[in-house]
Amino acid sequence: MSGAELRTLLVQVITSWQVIAVTIVIVFFVFLINSAARVREDFPSSSGPKIKKNRKAAAAVTPEVSTDEDGLGLEEDPAKGQEL
Repeated sequence: MSGAELRTLLVQVITSWQVIAVTIVIVFFVFLINSAARVREDFPSSSGPKIKKNRKAAAAVTPEVSTDEDGLGLEEDPAKGQEL
């Protein structure tokens, strides 16, 4: 088989309707998979909503612990020290 015959055979195979149809189907399938992956990436998962934590709100809710001079963390109640 000469080079010219091989080139003609390859052109006929590549331009046949079967090869073109299979190529179009593969391209469509890849496009469909990429589109589905992109849509799934845009929406949150179905396991539940994701809650973003606000650090400022969490800091405001956390109680502050004050310490006395001895460093024991004990405070005197001002209401107990006052007598009527």
